Amino acid sequence: MSQPDDGAVSHELEIVQNHIREGRFQRSLALLAGGASLMSGLEVSYEHYRGSYSQRIMYTPVILSGALFGAGVWGFFSGPAARTVLRVTSAVTLADALVGFYFHVRGIARKPGGWHLPITNIVMGPPVFAPLLFGSAAYLGLIASFLRREDSTGAPEAATKSAGNDALLSLEQDIREGRFQQHMLVATALSAILSGSEAWYSHYKNNFRYASQWLPVVLAPLLAMASIAATQNPKLAKTAVPALSATAIAVSVIGFYYHARGILRRPGGTKHLPYNIMYGPPIFAPLLFGAAGSLGLLASQLRRSET
Repeated sequence: MSQPDDGAVSHELEIVQNHIREGRFQRSLALLAGGASLMSGLEVSYEHYRGSYSQRIMYTPVILSGALFGAGVWGFFSGPAARTVLRVTSAVTLADALVGFYFHVRGIARKPGGWHLPITNIVMGPPVFAPLLFGSAAYLGLIASFLRREDSTGAPEAATKSAGNDALLSLEQDIREGRFQQHMLVATALSAILSGSEAWYSHYKNNFRYASQWLPVVLAPLLAMASIAATQNPKLAKTAVPALSATAIAVSVIGFYYHARGILRRPGGTKHLPYNIMYGPPIFAPLLFGAAGSLGLLASQLRRSET
């Protein structure tokens, strides 16, 4: 009876390990997409409440954020749901985000002076990048829906291939995962820029009263630049990106504390909590900045191909 080739066994083991790790990443990304959707949906809810829901389309992101949250959680527990429900919900939400971006740009253009007074009208008009930030959660959900799951049939089937085919499959997996890390780094950069722009927009309206309000504004471009640079430099993906991402998460927690404190310090405090949440500092905005950091940490855990 012939003995199994050690090289073939190692290739089979590597394929199974890659498959399991990618499956776990699908779960993490689906959950991150759902959580980011919930937070951005809450932000959209009271921003549009301030606008009195003057147009019916202002209800769509509120409804879709809840749907995407549910799809993300469902996709975390169920592979078929991740491939179907999460994919469809993410695609529809992403399309809605692009439509929302158009309406926000049009809203700024319709203000007195239009784009001839860009700073004034961007600050005083609808937050121009908010729909794209909302769409970033849908984008993550769409990516997650195309990842393989560790409980799919691909791993057992791969284990039955010949040693030569195993080597080829392993190489293809490495290349694909390496490119996927680069893709996730670009997504991290975009998320950081969008959330940083929203931080600048919000803090500019408050005249940067506190020095800590500069933290996300300064950190966002640093994380974005490091993420873009890391697409070409794998060492940065393992050093600068996770360090800046962890800092972004810490800053988001600090920002959430200050925003919550700002709400509680408004007249009436907890006695008029719903009103103060609506018209106080946006309480969930800092956590959206933290979502960019979480995305960067996830990207830093992916392996880069050697080719």
